[in-house]
Amino acid sequence: MTSSSLETRYSWIAASLSVLVLTMSYGGLWIIAVGLKQVAADTGGSRSVPSLASSLAWFGTAVGGLVMGQLADRFSIRATVIFGSLSMAVGLLISSQGEPWHLYVGHGLFMGLLGNSGINAPLYVYVSRWFDRHRGSALALISSGSYVAGTVWPMIFERAIAHIGWRDTMIWYALLEILVIVPIAVIFLRPAPEVIAPAAAGSGAATTPRIFGWNPNLVFMLLGLAGFCCCVTMSMPHAHLVALCTDLGISAARGAAMLSVLLGLGFLCRQLWGVISDRIGALLTLLISGVAQATTFSGFIVANDAPGLFAVSAAFGIAFSGLVPAYVLAVREYFPAREAGWRVPALLLMSGSGMAVGSWLAGAIYDQYAYYAPAFAVGLGFNLVNIALLAILVLRWRMTRMPRPLAA
Repeated sequence: MTSSSLETRYSWIAASLSVLVLTMSYGGLWIIAVGLKQVAADTGGSRSVPSLASSLAWFGTAVGGLVMGQLADRFSIRATVIFGSLSMAVGLLISSQGEPWHLYVGHGLFMGLLGNSGINAPLYVYVSRWFDRHRGSALALISSGSYVAGTVWPMIFERAIAHIGWRDTMIWYALLEILVIVPIAVIFLRPAPEVIAPAAAGSGAATTPRIFGWNPNLVFMLLGLAGFCCCVTMSMPHAHLVALCTDLGISAARGAAMLSVLLGLGFLCRQLWGVISDRIGALLTLLISGVAQATTFSGFIVANDAPGLFAVSAAFGIAFSGLVPAYVLAVREYFPAREAGWRVPALLLMSGSGMAVGSWLAGAIYDQYAYYAPAFAVGLGFNLVNIALLAILVLRWRMTRMPRPLAA
């Protein structure tokens, strides 16, 4: 390590503890994914009700991140993480009451807008400021928190829901996430070492260098749209795989195991994608991973037995895992560091909105047709749009050969 590098041994400690915090904060969102049919049965029978609650949590996380990222800069990462943890617990308690509006308020307002938003986007910015040489690998690591949650919790939640019901599962998990997250925030989340140069008075987008010869906000808009489209596709198996399995006569336990395989491989392979992005850059990583996601996602349309779905789930987990951290890395590579506090949450707003739309859309289309193939076909269409947008950016990048990274 050179003396000028930001990175120290504590950089990796901060990143690793951030993974644990995100594993806990995202854990509560998987209760509905695992118990979707039971929740739907207890709230009127429509799968669009729990699907919408899950979507509101994702959307609230994304929208709230716009404010929470700036609050973390103004006050501290410790404050927003503690506030987020407490809000998540309140949201789980409200959701456990069981009426549709309880689910919408608990998940959308408290778990999403006030809760996970205070943890997710601020931690992305926070960890990126501990690294300069291995930033892609670090972002890949912390962005795996939701997938570690998806690896660890579905099978546990499946057993818990079977024995005590989804309502009590939410209550007990609310207590657990507070007991884990709050002490980590209090003891370990110290200020990051990266020094951010303040923008000149009255400066804004006009002072940001042109990117690929284009207005920086145009490039940012294309990145955001690509992130939205890819996450519409990505979210569908996450939210509906267990329900799809039970529709095909496969047990919920095996469906939860498939979800764990999908997300477990996503976690493991995300580290490889992080190394790749450090070598070839964010844009090429995004394009390669986007093509791989579309190819493997199409398998969910045709697979109709347990071995086939296990294979497709594993391939999908490998494919999609390079996407979200590479979007954040692209912001840090091509935009000034002083803009990370709002550009990273804004990009996560677009990707989180895609997760929200995809989760709800699959449930709504299922309610219309009573099977998932039409929903997954729509998801594939979104992925193809994602690939087209990324191809435009990659071609423009190759034409201009903009150096990376931009450290100003």
